[in-house]
Amino acid sequence: MEFCSLYSGSSGNCQFIKTEKIKILVDAGLSGKKIEQSLKSIDENPADIKAIFVTHEHIDHIQGVGVLSRRYNIPVYANCDTWGAMETKIGKMKEENIKVLDKEISLGDLSIIPFDVSHDAVKPVGYNIICKNKKISLLTDTGCVNSSIKHNIKDSQLLLMETNHDIELLKVGSYPWPLKKRIMSDYGHLSNETAAYLLSEVLTKGNETVLLAHLSKENNFPELAYKTVSDILIDEGFDIDNDLNLEMTYRNKASKVYKL
Repeated sequence: MEFCSLYSGSSGNCQFIKTEKIKILVDAGLSGKKIEQSLKSIDENPADIKAIFVTHEHIDHIQGVGVLSRRYNIPVYANCDTWGAMETKIGKMKEENIKVLDKEISLGDLSIIPFDVSHDAVKPVGYNIICKNKKISLLTDTGCVNSSIKHNIKDSQLLLMETNHDIELLKVGSYPWPLKKRIMSDYGHLSNETAAYLLSEVLTKGNETVLLAHLSKENNFPELAYKTVSDILIDEGFDIDNDLNLEMTYRNKASKVYKL
């Protein structure tokens, strides 16, 4: 199984997963053209995408969904509530490409398992994606973490983890106070610190790959997210060089391709 974060950040999110039998996207939160360009940058053909899985209906996760589905005849999977919230935003699609996903499914040689998260959307989810006992967990857009989320993301060989904001930068930044409260609420986004302590609870020191993701453009920057997370993990007893592979995702370009 291969994974690449095509884009990740508050301006748009799109993740690519590939196996011997199938290629899929999770979210398509930028224009169809940008997603096509990013796929081609890693030598992948957009026409080979066989499914798009949606986490929730916010525009930074669905902007290109309808365009890509219509252009390449791609089925789109989302739960019933999310379909109700996003259907008018993505435009008309072929009926057969509207797929309601409320539980685990198998597609090609993948098992795709949605799990509930806490965000100000109608029914947001994260995803576990499993192939031949290898597991990828995608956790973005959640304001808090509960025991169910922790259980779902444990034992992942690759974990895409939201580190949206630095709390102090957010507090002193230019956002209006109601927006700041929303981001810091249980239905907002994970801070660098909260993400780091979550990682310290679920990582096994088994050399997992952790990709820090969904950074705010205004209230965070990559060097700060990386330093905050690495410092906390070190304080919690982790050897950053040997216990895990900690790397960044990018707002405007694809990450490297990770092979599990």
